[in-house]
Amino acid sequence: MTRYLALFLLAAGTLFAQSETIRLGSRGRLTIYLSDKWRFDVADYGDRQIVTIKPKGDVNAESSLTITYPEVDRFDTKARLKQRVEIDGVKFQDQSVEGKSRGQPFNLQAGYGFYCNFTDPKLVGAPPRPGDFKTISVGLIRLTPEILVEVGISADGFNSAPYNELLGAIEGMEFAPSR
Repeated sequence: MTRYLALFLLAAGTLFAQSETIRLGSRGRLTIYLSDKWRFDVADYGDRQIVTIKPKGDVNAESSLTITYPEVDRFDTKARLKQRVEIDGVKFQDQSVEGKSRGQPFNLQAGYGFYCNFTDPKLVGAPPRPGDFKTISVGLIRLTPEILVEVGISADGFNSAPYNELLGAIEGMEFAPSR
């Protein structure tokens, strides 16, 4: 239900929507859509690109995508990718309310991916503080055998509008392979 709400909010904001297209060289391009309440910063390091999405106002949420180009496809099955995401989440589980790294699927238009959610028990019930996030989602998306996207979303709740906007933008991103 939350994903549909995020997609509805994203669709409702298309009059003021913006997009960011990340060129992936000979591999294609990735386009991300968000309302105009967000700003994109894209840094190209040759072997990777880092996309940071931050609010223009005082919203306490942000997201980062690290796009890499592995030479070997280690995640050729959904099971392998989910296992990697859950292993990567182990470092967060002991300090989280959830206590366990549980991969759940992204609802993607291209490729497949998984993410885990974690809540900081020290911040539950506390008022929001800028830059101090109550929740974090971490995951991986395998767009193609040659394109892997590391995902992070930080916010003050998994049901918050900013979190769902960011999740909706990631799940709704469009990949266009080169011809």
